[in-house]
Amino acid sequence: MATEPTPPTQRAYRAPCPGCGAPVEFRSAQSSYAVCPYCQSTVVRNGEVLSRIGKMAELFDDHSPLQLMASGRIVLDGKEQPFTLIGRLQYKSAAGVWTEWTAFLQDGELATLSEDNGAYVFTRSASVQQALPDVAALRPGASVSLDGKAYSVAYTGQAQLIAAEGELPKLPPLGHLFDLIELRSSDGEVLSIDTSRQPPAVDRGRAVLLDDLKLQGLKDESVKEEKGRQFNCPHCGSPVQVQLSTSKSITCPSCKSLISLDSGVGAELSFAEQDEPVRPIIPLGAKGQLQGVHWQVVGFQHRMGQEPGDDEQFGWSEYLLYNQKRGFSFLVDSSDGWSLVSPTTGAPQMVQNGRSASYLGTTYQLQSAYEAETTYVLGEFYWKVERGQRTSNRDFASSKGLLSLEKTPSEVTWSAGDKLASDTVAEAFGLKDKADLLKRDDPGPFVAAKSIGCGTLFIIAIVVIILLVLMSNCSGSPSGGGYRSSGGSYGGFSTGGGHK
Repeated sequence: MATEPTPPTQRAYRAPCPGCGAPVEFRSAQSSYAVCPYCQSTVVRNGEVLSRIGKMAELFDDHSPLQLMASGRIVLDGKEQPFTLIGRLQYKSAAGVWTEWTAFLQDGELATLSEDNGAYVFTRSASVQQALPDVAALRPGASVSLDGKAYSVAYTGQAQLIAAEGELPKLPPLGHLFDLIELRSSDGEVLSIDTSRQPPAVDRGRAVLLDDLKLQGLKDESVKEEKGRQFNCPHCGSPVQVQLSTSKSITCPSCKSLISLDSGVGAELSFAEQDEPVRPIIPLGAKGQLQGVHWQVVGFQHRMGQEPGDDEQFGWSEYLLYNQKRGFSFLVDSSDGWSLVSPTTGAPQMVQNGRSASYLGTTYQLQSAYEAETTYVLGEFYWKVERGQRTSNRDFASSKGLLSLEKTPSEVTWSAGDKLASDTVAEAFGLKDKADLLKRDDPGPFVAAKSIGCGTLFIIAIVVIILLVLMSNCSGSPSGGGYRSSGGSYGGFSTGGGHK
């Protein structure tokens, strides 16, 4: 049996908090700051002396499964290395709130486990030989080359620290705005440029799954009681219950008004009436297992699309799915079938004419390009969703799956996923009694039903031949009936995923 490697000797330092006298401990020599767990005093370490420099704001309850002193293992440079979470920083930007956990590695180095809407990225400090790009000149979707590697600008904006706890290597001034830039590569790498430090700090990393980190010491979900927020609908006065702490939009279960939570419950609530409801086939709150993950339906939206030069519109529906350890994904229902899509960590590379895109070694061919609009909403959403929101979309496909681009003036979102059989969706959510309603044009060979006779098959064959002849005489322009993966909804307007 192999023995665990002996951890390097570390000299932990402990001293009384200058605010309340409780012990404050530093495990890493790289940590300069700490937040007292008893009085929330912010202290700075100067040699063997601790000085109080203020008081930290209260943490925002993000219902994260992580907590201080949780431990796990991460593969770095081909070697598995233990780590412990010793600090937490909570940030806020126009896109949302996210958390950065300070990870103390066995070799004594510090890393960061970033958490945003259930998605995780593990990064370490990186050095860049080339001069960093001018922040003011960067725009979402632009291409940037650093040290000979191509990146795409995924997010630019200002952020601020709102709360912290534990042991910290850095501590931007509370509430002080700084520029944040996120770059992503086609092989899934994330590069973050943080201007709150001078010179600007660069972190490099990749997406991770909590299950792969072999974490121990997580919050006990069986003990934790998550109480939702409740308020009265500003339109009809009926009670509205908010279940997810990160929700920025919700619909009233009584009058279906779309309510903005962007300023938080308790602030002035704005709402918009909705008519012409589109009823979801899978009910809100339904639970099901897809691709080995247990999901719950928390939101639903209907969208319409139109290709340039085409007078006809097409529609599709999206179910927002939530899992505490996986975050959010979309179950998409279109005329061409079902699919499950999630955001990509990296940024696929699209050729100049936009006819194809490459990601993680796979090339996807363009299926359709169109303008999309949100027309109806139900449930909770982690971004401020509004009726009439518009995006520019491109859908790509390969033999390995689907790839979707959604673009707004301020954000570029890529999503990837796979098609699902209708029967898989029905079985996952226990809706076999609604199998006919869920049935779509699933891929696969045509099989005649047992009740169809030879005469019927002959008539069908004649009709198919006539249709093929008619189609061959058409101009060949896209009809708008192509597959709509629409994965870009995950994140559009939104995500807070810019810093992921």
